[in-house]
Amino acid sequence: MRYRYYICDVFTDTPFGGNPLAVLPDARGLDTGRMQQIAREFNFSETSFVFPPEAGGDRHVRIFTPKVEVPFAGHPNIGTAFVLAASGELDGRESVRFEEAAGEVRVSIDRRPAGADGGISCELEAPEPLTLSEPAAVELVAGALSLEPEDLVTETHLPQAASVGLPFLMVELPDAATLARARIDAEMFEAIAEAGLPPDIHMYVRSHDEYDIRARMFAPLDGVPEDPATGSANCALAGLLAHYAPGDDCDLSWRILQGAEMGRPSMLEARAVKRDGRVTGAWIGGGAVMFAEGWLDIG
Repeated sequence: MRYRYYICDVFTDTPFGGNPLAVLPDARGLDTGRMQQIAREFNFSETSFVFPPEAGGDRHVRIFTPKVEVPFAGHPNIGTAFVLAASGELDGRESVRFEEAAGEVRVSIDRRPAGADGGISCELEAPEPLTLSEPAAVELVAGALSLEPEDLVTETHLPQAASVGLPFLMVELPDAATLARARIDAEMFEAIAEAGLPPDIHMYVRSHDEYDIRARMFAPLDGVPEDPATGSANCALAGLLAHYAPGDDCDLSWRILQGAEMGRPSMLEARAVKRDGRVTGAWIGGGAVMFAEGWLDIG
């Protein structure tokens, strides 16, 4: 059988920036094993496969890294909505609902007028409420990043897992230089997994330039040594920062740069809302550009 695919760069308005994604807009007939093989062949951080809806949504979407299927991810949702909108499959609609293992993911679609800033941008709403783990040992997390314990910032929070559909271990660092020095220690990542913590580490620093936050994300056990843009992690980060923000009611937003150290700068727009001391929603959004399309011939 032949399957059409599209490749887009997500969280950017420039080809070769952002996070590349392969999307199969009609994956009917593919089983789990074959989808995993296709994701491994593309070898992007994720590949998304689109099916007809099963539970009242608009599409059923499954997402694979080169090694595993994940219940939810950020840039695959943004990129899949972008591909469906750009290829005319959504008939000009301003939103789409994806059925995923983590729940229903609502994605809004903004079609900007043609011109210098023209294009399509999308924003997803987190499918699950924010959940936070107990703190992790500073020494363990610092070792996984090839850093010293004193390199970690712990005034707001100790390293801990945060999730709005997919968990990440959140770590604050003091400055961009420390962020750039971080390196993967594979044995320590294994130790983190053995301790029952998510072995996907999202590092961030508070920036004071055109961005509010600069970030990196390592997930070597998922086949993603470093990710140039991680929507699900930054969406969870927005929820975590709102959780720790002073006051019981706030509407917060952040402009986030990720992927600069990889030569694939990505810009993500995150926001979160807290009411009566509880985080009630988190969102992540950004643009995308189409890069390629073609066919897979699968016997």
